[in-house]
Amino acid sequence: MNIYFSCSITGGRTEEATYQAIVKQLEDDGHYVPTAHLSWPDVMLLEDVVDPVEIFTRDMAWVRDCDAVVAEVSSPSHGVGYEIAYALSLGKPVLCCHKTGKRVSKIITGNTSPGFTVTKYETDAEAVSAVRDFTRVLSENHHNQ
Repeated sequence: MNIYFSCSITGGRTEEATYQAIVKQLEDDGHYVPTAHLSWPDVMLLEDVVDPVEIFTRDMAWVRDCDAVVAEVSSPSHGVGYEIAYALSLGKPVLCCHKTGKRVSKIITGNTSPGFTVTKYETDAEAVSAVRDFTRVLSENHHNQ
């Protein structure tokens, strides 16, 4: 499947190791992740040289083309929230995961949209497991249609 991975870039990178673990597992499981570079330590250097309009256009196209969105939401991010809302408006399944104990917007935790899931994790392994469960269910549903 084509999975759009969303995470904070300018709002904080404290969960970067988790971002990397999630992306690695998605790719190891055979999923295409057009935003894999967002998990890289040098992502800000890479994105700083790209025009904002180009990033917006590119990322919105990636969301439109994806099968689902996986968002790590432990660090507040305007961009991540925008991508989640856009994906939901298109009827895309969305998984939001966040570290236990992190304050997450009630707009996220209280969202009851169809296909929207929020889960907490304590370790990278738990985050990866939640993502694998999410993509496994999506794959099963996709094959049963």
